[in-house]
Amino acid sequence: MSLTPEDEVRSRDDLVSIVRELRQDCLRRGHEWENQSLDAFLEALAAWMHDSPAWYLNAGKELPEGGDWAFLARALRAATVYE
Repeated sequence: MSLTPEDEVRSRDDLVSIVRELRQDCLRRGHEWENQSLDAFLEALAAWMHDSPAWYLNAGKELPEGGDWAFLARALRAATVYE
């Protein structure tokens, strides 16, 4: 379950659906994930975001400059305390 260069996330609801799908995938087969702990997952997330320009380049795409990076950062931080 990975996004391909052709997949588009057009709305907050699309992002919510993807995060929920990730959770369900983790519950079903998280033991198969490369990064099984939260610590490892967050480190891999940071590493992929840092290296993402190369992913886009290899896919023949440009890194979206207009993305709302602040929204994702706020969401990740909020998840540490949100009930």
